Amino acid sequence: MQVKTPDWVKHAVFYQIYPDRFARSARIQHARGLEFKAWGTDPAEQGYQGGDLYGIVDKLDYLKRLGINALYLNPIFSSASNHRYHTYDYLEVDPLLGGNAALRELIDQAHHRGIKVVLDGVFNHASRGFWAFHHILENGTDSPYLDWFLIKDWPLRAYHSDEQNPSNYEAWWNLPALPKFNIKNPGVRDYLLEVARFWLEFGIDGWRLDVPEEIDDEAFWQAFRREVKAINPDAYICGEIWGHAADWLKGDRFDATMNYTFAWSAMSFVGAATLRRDYIKEHMPLTPLSVHEYKQVVERMLGWYSTEVNHAQLNLLDSHDTARALWIMGEDKSALALCALLQMTLPGAPCIYYGDEVGMSGADDPFCREAYPWHEPGLQDQELLSTYQELIQLRHDHPVLRTGEVRFIDCDNPELLLFMREKGKQKALIVVNRTKSLQSLNLPASEFQNYIQEWPATHQSGAIGNQRRLAIPPQQGAVLLLEH
Repeated sequence: MQVKTPDWVKHAVFYQIYPDRFARSARIQHARGLEFKAWGTDPAEQGYQGGDLYGIVDKLDYLKRLGINALYLNPIFSSASNHRYHTYDYLEVDPLLGGNAALRELIDQAHHRGIKVVLDGVFNHASRGFWAFHHILENGTDSPYLDWFLIKDWPLRAYHSDEQNPSNYEAWWNLPALPKFNIKNPGVRDYLLEVARFWLEFGIDGWRLDVPEEIDDEAFWQAFRREVKAINPDAYICGEIWGHAADWLKGDRFDATMNYTFAWSAMSFVGAATLRRDYIKEHMPLTPLSVHEYKQVVERMLGWYSTEVNHAQLNLLDSHDTARALWIMGEDKSALALCALLQMTLPGAPCIYYGDEVGMSGADDPFCREAYPWHEPGLQDQELLSTYQELIQLRHDHPVLRTGEVRFIDCDNPELLLFMREKGKQKALIVVNRTKSLQSLNLPASEFQNYIQEWPATHQSGAIGNQRRLAIPPQQGAVLLLEH
């Protein structure tokens, strides 16, 4: 089967937003009597800090200036949790976020600025409050929706369960708040496909799919793709699969996955000197990597899939499910900037987790889910923000950095990472010095003398005989381009 992924994704820079914690708008009219936690409250307190979709609309110009042209939103449908992975109504945007009207305005305003909007689809499980499960809780074995879930015995232990008395129905991670759908039930399949169609017809540009491997039903995902692409052939389908996913990316299910291999390898290489050894995360084998080891990981990763898929992979560093990249790398902002350089110059669509660009940090959930510090400008690192803006603009300015072929280059300095991107007559040389000392290298002048250093703007090269000599300052990189 020929694999074809949406072209716009190959040119996208995504920004992931956790809606409750990104921005609160003064325009939203909540019902009287509601109380939110103060903006910036310790995320360990859970609860709701009042971020909403109108708040995202209010910040679209900021995101546009940053260079963002695609949003990935964590779940926004009605739910009784601030992360909203406990969905109780898939056809209504949570009123605390502004309801369907707020999503309408967000899509319209984002599209007006050339920004795509991708939603999070949680179709493996619902919540106790989901209408069909609630019907079972009220009616027991008399409910006609009984087969929509996977119930083992009665009475249901929907609120009180422990190791000795676990939930007596299938639930995600055995959490009674998250009953698992019976995907084999035709009514469930019809309902979930209706949800997918409804929001695509509403105007979204794609789906990020939560824990899709838990739905072990190839035919369901094939049907999902057919429904999605029938409405919008350019809609993006990205699955949350943390490792090798070749079976899912053959052209009959997903366009791409969340590329956690990119994430852990980039941090393990760039942040080798400061990597936190006490952070253990399944599917993220964080360990210091040499230049040679990093090349091996990336070449293996790119070898898993076709070029079409590699250029559409969602290349993240961190997310709501991990500690912040800055925290993982021991608060080393120079290392974070180098990771951003890799995001903007290696194949795949970069995805920035909200606030990384201004130096937000934090350990694993819930600490990676704090409020964006709009309320404390002093916590926003403007120098880091400028670096992100420059790197994103560099990617936008040069197609070779988005869809060029990639190959690694050996050089006379084993401490430096070099790779090329090539697209027709356009060529880009990327050099990364992750060490804390000045590093230099010699390149054949016959091949590289006409390359112009585009980033950073300060020129760090000179000629020695028939060699072009580059000097790369500590924990910095360089991008040189040749465009005919």
